[in-house]
Amino acid sequence: MLLLLLTSAFLLVPWAGAGEIIGGREAKPHSRPYMAYLEIGSESAIFQCGGFLLRPDAVLSAAHCRGLNITVTLGAHNINKREPSWQKFQVGHWVIHPSYSEATLENDIMLLKLKPRAKLTKAVSSIQLPSHNERVKPGTLCKVAGWGWTSTTQEKTSVLMEVDLKVQREKVCEESFKRKHLQPSVICVGDEDGKKSTFRGDSGGPLVCNGKAHGIVSYGGKDRILPNVFTRVSHFEPWIRKELRKFALQDLPDSSSSD
Repeated sequence: MLLLLLTSAFLLVPWAGAGEIIGGREAKPHSRPYMAYLEIGSESAIFQCGGFLLRPDAVLSAAHCRGLNITVTLGAHNINKREPSWQKFQVGHWVIHPSYSEATLENDIMLLKLKPRAKLTKAVSSIQLPSHNERVKPGTLCKVAGWGWTSTTQEKTSVLMEVDLKVQREKVCEESFKRKHLQPSVICVGDEDGKKSTFRGDSGGPLVCNGKAHGIVSYGGKDRILPNVFTRVSHFEPWIRKELRKFALQDLPDSSSSD
């Protein structure tokens, strides 16, 4: 993925590419049935991201996880070993936030339409979204899961990993990325000991706080694993609901909309 230069000397790295959680643990199989594994094809390579199921016809992920084609797998634990619980979808329609910026990774959010709809099972189910502008306080312990790198040296695992991370004050990310002001559309997240983090391949996965998907893995620094910046889901709740209504209209027999 392209390394994105800010006005400072720091580089932002969208966490897509190969994939895992650093300093975490293997998740109990299918304990996070909302998790989606995305395989994205671009002109030059195939890379992976995470995502999460909002309802049977919709998965939420990061906008920088777009590509020429996207395959979504639900119900997976080991992505290298096909399980009876798997449901795979070739995504033909996705919507990126109209104000998404490749230069700054602002508004890094994307909705993918599943067709046919996913079948809800013990291994496949949705997760609740926060209400508009609902916030999590600094110090709140949240969980993140993904199939990304388990170290900065590209160590990989095929199973879903999870890690506990704390929500940080905006000032932590402002100082780390040399920014005067952190946008209200993002959340600053990190481990105070610097040993746990999301990393490449975890992009698009959810930051789960108090049972709700409050964040989307977006970016971190090039040469350090902490802190990380997550898209704040509650900020985009009205946009998400609007696009979900459009998804529903596309499935009506007399609708002129299509994928």
